[in-house]
Amino acid sequence: MINGEKTLDQPIRWAMIGGGKCSQIGYIHRSSALRDNSFKLVAGAFDINPERGKGFGISLGVDPDRCYPDYKTLFAEEAKREDGIEAVSITTPNSTHYEICKAALEAGMHVVCEKPLCFKTAEAEELEELANSKGLVVGVTYGYSGHQMIEQARQMVAHGDLGEIRLINMQFAHGAYHTAIENENPAIKWRMDPRSAGPSCVIADVGTHPLFLVEAIMPDFKITNLMCSRKSFVEGRALEDNAFVLMNLENGAQATMWASAINCGSLHGQKIRIIGSKASIEWWDERPNQLAYEVEGEPARVLERGAAYLYLEALEEDRISAGHPEGLFDAWSNLYRRFAIAIDKSKRGEKTDFWFPDIHAGVQGVKWVEKCVESADKGAIWVDY
Repeated sequence: MINGEKTLDQPIRWAMIGGGKCSQIGYIHRSSALRDNSFKLVAGAFDINPERGKGFGISLGVDPDRCYPDYKTLFAEEAKREDGIEAVSITTPNSTHYEICKAALEAGMHVVCEKPLCFKTAEAEELEELANSKGLVVGVTYGYSGHQMIEQARQMVAHGDLGEIRLINMQFAHGAYHTAIENENPAIKWRMDPRSAGPSCVIADVGTHPLFLVEAIMPDFKITNLMCSRKSFVEGRALEDNAFVLMNLENGAQATMWASAINCGSLHGQKIRIIGSKASIEWWDERPNQLAYEVEGEPARVLERGAAYLYLEALEEDRISAGHPEGLFDAWSNLYRRFAIAIDKSKRGEKTDFWFPDIHAGVQGVKWVEKCVESADKGAIWVDY
């Protein structure tokens, strides 16, 4: 159990790019990074408007001289300081991720990046090669993977509790964009614009989340080919608001994905179901402390976070005893804690001996989106992976 003891000798000197006052996700990054004293926020370029960003940085307690107008100035000025930043979180629109991540790596900084890393597989692989060549950590914020019941599911698959895996059903299907909400909400509008969001809306925005959860639960999840159909139901949208994906896996299993923003009445709708030859498990992010476990021929049961009957690996990141619900902020805090430990090990020249959404996970997410778009745009045909 995590109990507040120091993980590192000294917190990692850290900056944010984006995540300003009106950001949807800036606060959860800061809250999660600072929670276990693993990171210390010492600098930032928080807003596209320099004055507004500086004012917000000061309100966070950042030295006014270290509230920069843009990421290029941040990197250049911090490099001159003996106490300059060691890591940076990128929380800007999708179209900027590649250039900022590349610049950060070239400046010798560890990176935590919002997904997607970029829009093209070749660019993602370039970032992976650059990070590996410099021995730098890149973490990708697939935040739901920090929930402990994901680790329980991973251990159940590894121990053979489900038997041979046959089917995987994934979905992230909410109803928040069932009308043209982007016309009134600037925070949503960029997600529907190919210039800022990239070649996909819901496939990239929500589909990659359950995809990574399954990749974490099943390390041998390898796609051989896939077929995707996507469509925009709301008139005037350039990008899809609904998509279906079929996937064949190397081990003979099959997988499906439903990604949607028009599932009326659904608050979130992110679920994963893994079906084996003996039993099935199902996890729903609106009830993240539970994992359904259904053995053929036996009564269905629900496993609870923090319970003594779980695998020990699923108890390591509990922050409070069983019965008290933990949420998304706890999950993100677990990921930032893993990022910090991975960065510290990298600084010491040590290898990481635990999993987290790393640069390779980011590459796979970009590749999956690219292949889905290719399949859909060619008429929903099968494409090799």
